[in-house]
Amino acid sequence: MADTEVKFTQEELDKIQSFQQQYGNLQLQFGQSHITQLRLEEQLNSIDEMINNLNNNLTTLQEEERNFITEINKKYGDGVLNPETGVFTPAEPTDTTTDNK
Repeated sequence: MADTEVKFTQEELDKIQSFQQQYGNLQLQFGQSHITQLRLEEQLNSIDEMINNLNNNLTTLQEEERNFITEINKKYGDGVLNPETGVFTPAEPTDTTTDNK
């Protein structure tokens, strides 16, 4: 019986070709999905790097601001600055001595 050839029907051959085509389509879709995933991961890495840079810039800016405020306080003392007019109003001196009579 092993010597006898069996010919598949056209319907069976069509079914085999359909499976092969579906497997090929799935492989293509897996490949496309993986490439899309890699691109998205690259974008996420780029965004993470940008956020880290922004965090560093924020830290630097805050430190520069603190240093500036310290210098201004040494120069002018405590008070309030109106940033729109540039007018600085010194704070009222506080009386640290009290009369207990």
